[in-house]
Amino acid sequence: QLRPVESGGGSVQAGGSLRLSCTISEPSFSMSAMGWFRQVPGGVPGKDSEFVGGISRNGARADFIDSVKGRFTISRDNAKKSIYLQMDSLKPEDTAIYYCAAAPYQDDLVVPTRWNTYIIWGQGTQVTVSS
Repeated sequence: QLRPVESGGGSVQAGGSLRLSCTISEPSFSMSAMGWFRQVPGGVPGKDSEFVGGISRNGARADFIDSVKGRFTISRDNAKKSIYLQMDSLKPEDTAIYYCAAAPYQDDLVVPTRWNTYIIWGQGTQVTVSS
């Protein structure tokens, strides 16, 4: 298994946008639900991470936490083994390290929200939103 590689993080002012990308060279990618998590620095990746949003293996379903609904969208390209997190109308409270994670062998419309369902984690990318 190879770790997902995230990119696209950075610093923006409140109200701005960022687009995170995640690519994983994992044979089971097309069979995996994918999720984005975030954590404030100092926590343990995974256990101390907050589920932000996820997308089912076939891309037909996406779920988000209430605080980002209407501002964040997720998409995936199975041919490129990549997922994307479009973040608009960013707020200072969105500041965190964002992690991409894979939950292999999920059913078509399943989007797990528990961190321990995701077994392959990236190294994270920092997102900083200033007021």
